[in-house]
Amino acid sequence: MALFGTSGIRRLFDRELVVLAFKAGVAVGRNCGRVVVGRDTRTSGPVLKHALMAGVLTSGAECQDAGVIPTPTLGYAARHFDAGVMITASHNPPEYNGIKLWNPDGSAFSPEQEKEIEKLIYDDAFAAASWRKLKAVASYETAIEEHVRRIRQDFPASLRIKVAVDCGGGAASVITPRLLRKLGCEVVEINCQPTGFFPRPSEPTELNLGELIKAVREHEAHAGIAHDGDADRMMAVDERGRFIPGDKLMVLLAQAQGAKDIVTTIDASMSIDEMGFQVRRTRVGDTAVSHELKKGGDFGGEPSGAWIFPRISLCPDGIYAAARIAAIASQYKLSELADRIPAYPIRRGSVSSDGVALSHLESSLMALKPVSMTNTDGFKLSFKDGWLLIRPSGTEPKIRLTAEARTESRAQKLYESAMNAIQTVRKEG
Repeated sequence: MALFGTSGIRRLFDRELVVLAFKAGVAVGRNCGRVVVGRDTRTSGPVLKHALMAGVLTSGAECQDAGVIPTPTLGYAARHFDAGVMITASHNPPEYNGIKLWNPDGSAFSPEQEKEIEKLIYDDAFAAASWRKLKAVASYETAIEEHVRRIRQDFPASLRIKVAVDCGGGAASVITPRLLRKLGCEVVEINCQPTGFFPRPSEPTELNLGELIKAVREHEAHAGIAHDGDADRMMAVDERGRFIPGDKLMVLLAQAQGAKDIVTTIDASMSIDEMGFQVRRTRVGDTAVSHELKKGGDFGGEPSGAWIFPRISLCPDGIYAAARIAAIASQYKLSELADRIPAYPIRRGSVSSDGVALSHLESSLMALKPVSMTNTDGFKLSFKDGWLLIRPSGTEPKIRLTAEARTESRAQKLYESAMNAIQTVRKEG
């Protein structure tokens, strides 16, 4: 069974995860002589962090503890080491935890690197280093300040706006409010206490950000910013208290970066292709976007809120994205910019994958007579007036469905066609 999903290892916290953290530490330490480790705010974080660091030390490698920090801060710190390890389950609920592995350039471990770590974990046959070679854990205390300092280089002017920030009780609590104040913002803090018990569902979707939307309106803020548990994601609310969809936010950030060549995922809106960018698409997941950016590109991201700024790091950076949105809001009304970006009806959802083999869907889907179909990540069917994507989730036993079209009725029809195909296969199975 594969340990790694589309974004590292994630599972419910239990004894097996603690043992796995130790073994992963040994495996990473065996391949990487110098390792930096960070964690988000989950209550299980200290346990897993110490288990993993014990494994790194057991291998004879050097290990430094960066404490509670966001994933992008850890990814930026990794440039001083052979690898970075983040203890987090990202936007999953607080009872989950996991492990993300990062290269010095901020990119996640490649599938080949993950397979090598998996093999070492499953072999479970390596010995401990000699007691003479064992090292002590050192503290790496400057990660947050280094990240803040680097971001501030790109935003020299004082922004002088009011921003509402919802960190969701996650790791962004230790940096985003601080960064924005250093940039000159007045900050209204919401859920910025890193207790490990998330006060709202961690994923920064519109449904989960009612408190932020209300705060933007009540405090007459210029923008609202929200993060997930480890702050590799950032979503935004305009000055009218309207949630900005991820597809539009991608365009706003890319334009503000002056990007010409951007990388995004196959589930991003077709409107992005109409905005004058050179667009390359990958399978879903920020890891795929990150690795494609190694070939070149000015900006990358996916509609879920992961934004990559390759000049800084190949790690999705919700902290840098927060600064960029604040800078945009200091010059323009976010609502006016967002309203200028075309939007088409889009339906996103998921169903259980139980009893459904994705390969059995192909004939039913081809009966819809698409102009073309690709299998980069599941099946994507393209039509003259829209598209349909059916793919397996990389983190849950589910099938993800996305449909976009130029009219609401057509998007709904495509979505229902996919649902019907899945139900037919399930009955036949």
